[in-house]
Amino acid sequence: MSIEQQSKPLSLKEKSISFLQNVALGNVQEAFQKYIGPDFLHHNPFFAGDSKSLMIAMEESATENTNKRFEVKLAIQEKDMVTVYSHIKQSSEDPGAAVVHILRFKDNQIVEMWDIGQPIPKDSPNENGMF
Repeated sequence: MSIEQQSKPLSLKEKSISFLQNVALGNVQEAFQKYIGPDFLHHNPFFAGDSKSLMIAMEESATENTNKRFEVKLAIQEKDMVTVYSHIKQSSEDPGAAVVHILRFKDNQIVEMWDIGQPIPKDSPNENGMF
């Protein structure tokens, strides 16, 4: 990699993927410190809408699921919004879920996030699969 490539700032799409990959790997606090803005809010209905609540939940998930797998299937950036479609597995035996994260940026930091997931059925009649 050239010096020019190393110093090139990450796109919002690359920041989104890096954030989600780091969270999946268990580097939750570091990911939040690097990518999350001070006025962050999220729309996951299972947790309070602030960054601290979500960070704690993500840390607990990383501790409980040490073999988590996160694979990006598609990422789309439009202006200050990024959508990441991925396959998340909590363990190697888990068929996983198809998950869509939508992230909004302000001043190059994530300030808002939505996530929508659908479990992958073990026996689906759809020959195309979810990906």
